Amino acid sequence: MVRTLMILSLTLGAGVANAADWPQFLGPTRDGVSTETVAPWTAPPKVLWRQPLGEAHSSPVVAGGVVYAFFKPANKSEDALAAFKADTGENLWTKSYPRAAFTPAFGNGPRGTPAVEGSRVYTLGSTGVLACWDAKTGEVAWKVDTLADFAAKNLFFGVSTSPIVVGDNVVVMVGGPEAGIVAFEKASGKVAWKATGDPSSYAGPTLLATDPKQVVTLTGTHVRSLSPDGKLLWSFPFKDKLNESSTTPVRVGDLIVASSVTAGSVGLKLPAAEGAAPEQVWKNPALTCYFSTPVPVGTDLYMVNGQATQLNASITLRCVDSLTGKARWEKPKVGKYHAALLRTADAKLLMLDDLGFLTLIQPDAAGYKELARAKVCRETWAHPALSSGVVYVRDDKELIAVKLAP
Repeated sequence: MVRTLMILSLTLGAGVANAADWPQFLGPTRDGVSTETVAPWTAPPKVLWRQPLGEAHSSPVVAGGVVYAFFKPANKSEDALAAFKADTGENLWTKSYPRAAFTPAFGNGPRGTPAVEGSRVYTLGSTGVLACWDAKTGEVAWKVDTLADFAAKNLFFGVSTSPIVVGDNVVVMVGGPEAGIVAFEKASGKVAWKATGDPSSYAGPTLLATDPKQVVTLTGTHVRSLSPDGKLLWSFPFKDKLNESSTTPVRVGDLIVASSVTAGSVGLKLPAAEGAAPEQVWKNPALTCYFSTPVPVGTDLYMVNGQATQLNASITLRCVDSLTGKARWEKPKVGKYHAALLRTADAKLLMLDDLGFLTLIQPDAAGYKELARAKVCRETWAHPALSSGVVYVRDDKELIAVKLAP
């Protein structure tokens, strides 16, 4: 699917090609891959607009010319969603609903990123409330308190998984007994199926365009693969000692790579037959990922590694051979705890680090090659969204649109 999207990209000048929506966490194909190209900038990228925003680590998403941002309003125990015109920043609507008070460390706002599909926006807040919003008006069509309904415990930092739309359902991790992963009918919020009894992690699921399709999730104890109707296809034990893993599993050829804070990373060969177990091809304990999902370029994997427990926080960008799990090179001190990676259609990398710097990188197995760099926001843990030559970023106070094309 990714290769097809790249082939279909049309060059529109030196800056950006084939504008596309960024409607969910990690983009249209849930793997950090964009259908647009980005040229190196020689002057600071232009800020098109800024809008004040409440607290959150949730990432912005873009669909149909609208940017959606999920956040906690100041001094209120609420989940709020706001819609802005992507080109001007005009606020179209802001709506909210009350939820239980929750004040975790490192931010009180939501961490999960919205998913937009058709006329609906789906969000999952830090207290486990799954909501369906009307994309045009912001009215809430339905809500489900997933923690209460499935006797699940909240995580230390709050529910953080991002919902994914799979066919007629929206799928999230819940972490309840016999309800580790739950699919809800996207039109009504009714339970479509439940699977596993795994506790939750902070990671979001992804959808593999295999035959049959697979919903792959890093839970609190396993890498799990489910069919779109909830049947367990395969699983692999993979547990983080701190239960703080936040990275989405990523596909590289016939491998699935899963990463955690303390256990490092593992490369699993996708089973050839239904019901078979995946083969562990490699494991590298040094490739520890906190909440930056790796991005593939060819057979190489670019990942940001670091451990949350170290006293002098610092992260390292590495180019890793996905066939062996061995690092080709590393670039230390690219941020403190987090840097989000995004791959363009012409196989460049955009990296937004937690100090607010946006860097354009030319992937090269021989070494780190920086093409451009600019400060675009304050400190942030949110991933960026790229659409129509504009990168949308958010920090602790604002949503910002930054034009990358000339």
